Amino acid sequence: MPTPSPAALPIRRLTHRDLTACADLSQDRGWPREEHKWGLLLTAGTGYGVDDPDGGLVSACVVTEYGPHGRPVLGAVGMVLIAERHARQGVGRRLMRHVLSAMGTTPLTLHATEYGRPLYEELGFKTTGRAEMVRGRFTAGDVRSGIVTRAATAEDLATIIRLDEEVFGADRTHILARLPAFADQVRVAEEDDRIIGYAAAWPNMDTHVVGPLIARDTETAKALVTSLAAHTDRPLRTDVDVRHADLLLWLKDRGLEPVGFNAVMTHGIAELPGDWSRRFAPLTVAAG
Repeated sequence: MPTPSPAALPIRRLTHRDLTACADLSQDRGWPREEHKWGLLLTAGTGYGVDDPDGGLVSACVVTEYGPHGRPVLGAVGMVLIAERHARQGVGRRLMRHVLSAMGTTPLTLHATEYGRPLYEELGFKTTGRAEMVRGRFTAGDVRSGIVTRAATAEDLATIIRLDEEVFGADRTHILARLPAFADQVRVAEEDDRIIGYAAAWPNMDTHVVGPLIARDTETAKALVTSLAAHTDRPLRTDVDVRHADLLLWLKDRGLEPVGFNAVMTHGIAELPGDWSRRFAPLTVAAG
């Protein structure tokens, strides 16, 4: 029998058991394997993929839903990957159409590279913003911030979840409840014993990724980044909304180099919910 076209192979749900195959697919496309991140996404989100008859995966992606269970108000699409040997055969288009069908009327968002953006535009996604990735060894310099930061405790989680929902615009409890185990650091900023921001640093290859970064203002965001950097020997990496130009300039002044830009795209909504002025960086671009 002839081998079926990759674009005709069945799409199935991925689970945590597919973690190694997903990491292999990342490596196939020249990305880092990122098993730690895949592990979070496959347990907190819904993975979709196509099996290769010759072994491994033809394609994969993950959708992370936010809002009430069973009634999401937003879905973040990430880790859309097609094996090099099956590229440019319509596989990605079919996978994304499957996601759109599965999500129905739920608004969607994703971060797109220049390579992927034309496909998403064809499927009805609109560019509504941009994020810049920066990476490098952070140099604190002469910091005289009056903002108090400290390690988060279990007792802070409920407050963090409330603050996050207010800023993000949707309930992320299922993600934030996993954050203490996923991240190497979670820190909060306080004023008058009230939490005014929080941030995490989680391991990704040889770096610590800063995200989420939620803060009352830019000075609070700077204090949180400084406190995270003080407790790691690794280079930092983060993806900052370009509207936060002051924070980006400050990060570059302290040793982080620009790596590139992603287009923030939405489907079914004109712009992301929540308060962008306090939302500085995502947990990861794959999960919004």
